[in-house]
Amino acid sequence: MTIRICCVGRLKERYWRDAAAEYQKRLGHYAKLEIIEVMDESTIEAPSDREREQILAREADRLLAKISSSEYCIALAIDGRSFSSESFAGYLDQKMTGGASRICFVIGGSLGLGRAVLDRAQEKISFSQMTFPHQLMRVILLEQVYRGFRIMRGEPYHK
Repeated sequence: MTIRICCVGRLKERYWRDAAAEYQKRLGHYAKLEIIEVMDESTIEAPSDREREQILAREADRLLAKISSSEYCIALAIDGRSFSSESFAGYLDQKMTGGASRICFVIGGSLGLGRAVLDRAQEKISFSQMTFPHQLMRVILLEQVYRGFRIMRGEPYHK
């Protein structure tokens, strides 16, 4: 199983990089993990609707260039399907046993994901109705994927 995380922007602060690296190391026991970063667009404080759409479109083009047509694409979006940790583990297990050997999770930048990426995704999932910084979202996703594998294997995890 290969899990790819395609995301806008890079982890700038050391504490985000350290947290992500820890979960990347832990996940290495369960799956092949790849993290692909695409450049984020500079964004002014209050972009107009037109500016916002242009930024999202440019970021979407970069993301789509990195997502293979053979991958099962899952966009992280506030209006996506929600899970408990246990049901997310079951979801991952179902995807793996159902033939999805490559899953690509997509995390947008500070403005979210462009329409083209949302249209490309087979599914949208949400970790909360709240908005999180995209750097934190990467760490949350890595932790939950790791937790999901632990649950699938019947290994102990913190509740």
